[in-house]
Amino acid sequence: MDDGRILQLVTFKLENEEFGVDILKVQEINKMMNITKIPNAPTFIEGVINLRGKIIPIIDLRKRLGFHNRVYDKSTRIIVVELDGLVLGFIVDSVSEVLRIPGNTIEPPPSIVAGIESDYIEGVGKLNDRLLILLELKKIFASPERKEIENIEMN
Repeated sequence: MDDGRILQLVTFKLENEEFGVDILKVQEINKMMNITKIPNAPTFIEGVINLRGKIIPIIDLRKRLGFHNRVYDKSTRIIVVELDGLVLGFIVDSVSEVLRIPGNTIEPPPSIVAGIESDYIEGVGKLNDRLLILLELKKIFASPERKEIENIEMN
């Protein structure tokens, strides 16, 4: 990714790993709120929220990426993103900061990082003593999952 560009990322934590997503995909970050459960939804879909009159599906990113469940606490956040017209929220343990990092600090992903398949990883950023895993949200919520999420939005 060494094309001289600066990446702006929203960084967040799951377990002890730090992740980043492109800030341009993020609409807002909210504290945890009441989530309405959806019967027969896939396990990674926590339910829906009503955000200023719009029904938004909420995904538990820990479940989607294969991490163990964790009790939500005061640090838990919902990051609302827009992916090709689909607005959804995903639950993270905490949001760290907005970072600006040079593209040349990002390396292609190894086959597995932190137990996550490389398909879901855009790259790994090296920041001093930290590693930042850049997630490819479109692939995490690809075809079959996207259809299930869209079906929830329609109902």
